[in-house]
Amino acid sequence: MSAVTTIVTGTHQVPSTMRAARMHDYNQPLVLEEVPTPGIGPGEVLVRVQAAGMCRTDVQLVDGYFRKYAPFSLPLIPGHEIAGEIVQVGSAVETGGHREGDQVVVVGGWGDGTCRQCHRGDTQICAHGAWPGFGPYGGYAEYVPVPATYVIKVNAQAGLTPEQLAPLTDAGLTPYRGIKKLRDAGALGPGRVVGVMGVGALGTYAVQYAKLLGGGATVVAFARNADKLDVARRLGADHAINISGRSLDDVRAELRQATGQDEIDAGIDCAGATEMIRLGFGLLGIAGHYVSVGLVGDRIDIPLFPLVSKEYTYHGSFWGNYNDLSEVVTLAEQGKVRHTVHAIPFEDVNDAIDRIRTGEIVGRAVITY
Repeated sequence: MSAVTTIVTGTHQVPSTMRAARMHDYNQPLVLEEVPTPGIGPGEVLVRVQAAGMCRTDVQLVDGYFRKYAPFSLPLIPGHEIAGEIVQVGSAVETGGHREGDQVVVVGGWGDGTCRQCHRGDTQICAHGAWPGFGPYGGYAEYVPVPATYVIKVNAQAGLTPEQLAPLTDAGLTPYRGIKKLRDAGALGPGRVVGVMGVGALGTYAVQYAKLLGGGATVVAFARNADKLDVARRLGADHAINISGRSLDDVRAELRQATGQDEIDAGIDCAGATEMIRLGFGLLGIAGHYVSVGLVGDRIDIPLFPLVSKEYTYHGSFWGNYNDLSEVVTLAEQGKVRHTVHAIPFEDVNDAIDRIRTGEIVGRAVITY
């Protein structure tokens, strides 16, 4: 990085420029460049990014997956999984609420504060909200301005590193909300079998939450990659079934051998691929519940009659809200959540995107500066 002048604020020095990996066009590598460091408004804080999780969603953003759902102005800076340190505090931020030097994680969905969803606390599904990493500022840069109400202070005494914290804001948050939906619907508990469909970054956390919140349910992980299934076992899955090249009947037979039944009572789909959803519903028992949190594909193809006649319940679950993330961070601070992360130097961001695209990385890649 070239020499820069600095803006002095309080006890911290904020450079006038910062490194950023910016998306200038779809289906093109990100451009690593130096851009002006953003200022902040009265109700915002400036976070120095210490770690930024690399989500498959970032890859899909580059590949144009979201173009038909939401318009984005380019160039933009990806990165919605952010952990860092507050280095500036806006003039209107409540005294004593946030201070320079606080270690924080960033809540992803910033609502407009006026709609029904925001009033319920579900700002991540606000129709007029904003998300870091889908606009001019995101975690693939050294600094990001954040509304002060959307940062959560982390207990420094817990010993969690920024690389462990950043993925909690999505990979560790999204399946938590999904598992809570299954729990609150009465789909978990003793004698139940819950399937974790796909063991990517989300699936590694979903296995753990299914054990933490499952009330004694048996947890079975389903995936095509033997290494990922090994990770699922280490994280607490009671059984792990390789579905690569196998028919529904084959999978059912192994499930019966492992659990005594050839159906699951509930499932959390952490992949989102059409074939995985079809398999999950093929395994689902009468009055079963299924929640989708993964977005690898873009279509659902399941038979209608079983959905109706067996009274399935299909839950969509998107990201998580402030309270969900507060709970996840607290569980992590208590040592109840384990992490599978791989530190990626900022300079290697495009290589990491290619590896995520092909499913090569087991766990979560995390950019460090």
